Amino acid sequence: MSVTFSELCEETSAEEDCCIRGSGNSANRGASDTDIPVDLAAIKAAVRIILRAVGEDPDRDGLLETPRRVAKMYAEMFSGLSLDPGRHLEVTFEESYDEIVLVRDIAFTSMCEHHLLPFRGVAHVAYIPDGRVTGLSKLARVVEEVSRRPQVQERMTQTIADLIENRLGSKAVGVIVRAEHSCMSIRGIRKTGSSTVTSTMRGSFRTDPASRAELMSLINMPE
Repeated sequence: MSVTFSELCEETSAEEDCCIRGSGNSANRGASDTDIPVDLAAIKAAVRIILRAVGEDPDRDGLLETPRRVAKMYAEMFSGLSLDPGRHLEVTFEESYDEIVLVRDIAFTSMCEHHLLPFRGVAHVAYIPDGRVTGLSKLARVVEEVSRRPQVQERMTQTIADLIENRLGSKAVGVIVRAEHSCMSIRGIRKTGSSTVTSTMRGSFRTDPASRAELMSLINMPE
């Protein structure tokens, strides 16, 4: 049984053990999308095992609904696995503009694949058009859907850059991601406030120091 996230949020018993699929209307997905089911029943069972393993009672009042809530949370957090974020870049517009287009501070939350703990931050996405531009909101949508996967920040940064470079055919692409990782702030070394910065530069942002410097100055420009 396949349901949408709006249906999933209606907490009815009929949805308890169904397999759900990524958010969004399947009619809007690209032909290359892979439909990956999320097995809510399996996640619920696994959460009960974990609760017992740490010494808790999954049948006590405060934890009765926890397996269901966790299953729904994972379905949402990993919804990007079944979507093609590049489809948002399919609609472009002819435009002679050939300078930097930058969308700064795109907030996101993703999940570290090493500990299944979230990392949160912002992405700065820039490109130099080669005759065609796309809607600014489409860049934010790409970041949002790429972030909804278990991954490392380095791969997330490269994936966003790959999509823009391949789908838009731009002269240059720059993606910079800054995030705080829960696996560093709440466990292990426990360094709250530390951030990780990753970047990917393509085209003239990589080969032309002046172009790269201009991009960095725009990213760091005060509000």
